[in-house]
Amino acid sequence: MERLIKTSEKTIKGFNQGFKRYLIDQVDWDQRLILILGHRGVGKTTLLLQQMQKRQAKAIYLTLDDFHFESNRLVLVIEALYDLGYRSFYLDEVHRYIHWSVDLKNLYDNFPDVHFIVSGSSILEIQKGKGDLSRRAAVYHLAGLSFREYLMLENQIDLPPISLNEILANHQALSESITDQADITKLFKKYLEFGYYPFYLESENLYKSRLLETTQVVLEMDLSPWEDLTHKTIRNMKKLIFIISESVPFIPNISKLAEKLEVSRNTILKTLDLLEQAQILNLLRQSTRGVSFLQKPEKIYLQNTNLAFALSTYASNQGNLRETFFLNQVRQSHEVTLPKYGDFMVDDSYVFEIGGAGKTATQIQGIPNAYIVADDIKIGSGNKIPLWIFGFLY
Repeated sequence: MERLIKTSEKTIKGFNQGFKRYLIDQVDWDQRLILILGHRGVGKTTLLLQQMQKRQAKAIYLTLDDFHFESNRLVLVIEALYDLGYRSFYLDEVHRYIHWSVDLKNLYDNFPDVHFIVSGSSILEIQKGKGDLSRRAAVYHLAGLSFREYLMLENQIDLPPISLNEILANHQALSESITDQADITKLFKKYLEFGYYPFYLESENLYKSRLLETTQVVLEMDLSPWEDLTHKTIRNMKKLIFIISESVPFIPNISKLAEKLEVSRNTILKTLDLLEQAQILNLLRQSTRGVSFLQKPEKIYLQNTNLAFALSTYASNQGNLRETFFLNQVRQSHEVTLPKYGDFMVDDSYVFEIGGAGKTATQIQGIPNAYIVADDIKIGSGNKIPLWIFGFLY
């Protein structure tokens, strides 16, 4: 117990507040049980420690991949710390602890004056396990850096998020204001290759190899234990990710994929669903209502453009990068589906056709609420909007 307390004190003492992610202002920190989910490397630990420094109650940071929890139940550790006066518990890497849901349920019910702020893998489903936390936990999902946040890190340009309605109504004036402050074209290209995960700051030269290592860890250490996956399934996941990374974008033929990987059709569909939950893929469907994993997606994208550069020799395909970026940024706060005409439908209301600077409205002619989203332009006009500004949604 003493070692855990000292480790917490050392961690918080050596922590520098630094850059704050968008989610820190969206979380209701007064909730008694807060669960923050996200891919490895997006900044969940930093978010926990930043908030911990604000907490007035006696607080402790515990990482549940510590070997102490291999032979000690969390519920007993918390009870002992409670007797020492601790009332706020910041629990990191909760997915590495097998009893996480039932222990948190019991702790929540038994200690009404305690706050738990918990981080875990994006694949955790709070309804699973013996402890159903769906009625107790306030759940938030932390995405990777938006292009807006990347500008803050790279150029110290502190700009607020812009809503989708604001972009559609006033993109020209907004673009003019932003492009006066930075070389948007240069920074945007750099962001597509390096800017989604905050750890790019540590070393750009090692960034892609570390991103590949992180993806492998997600498959083998985060996803596998919770879904009881075999080594063969993990290998097939890696093959599937590579196949998708080589396509621009990938329009799936499930039967051919199943034949190529020597598995059933349903296994392929379940694998795709798990990879989306793990934030490695983005699946685009015609509808998001009542969707089960057994329904074939219409298109498959890597979850973000940085993965495309790390995985694929085809990352230079601009069309694929543009669509991957748009889907990644817009999907954080909006519903995105495949329309009959155009590339993306957002919130069942707006149609977007993605392309380069010379993209025309031919494919969306006559469609109401339809827009051209164009790369390689700084400022748009009318219904032609620059692609980069959709990176300001969060």
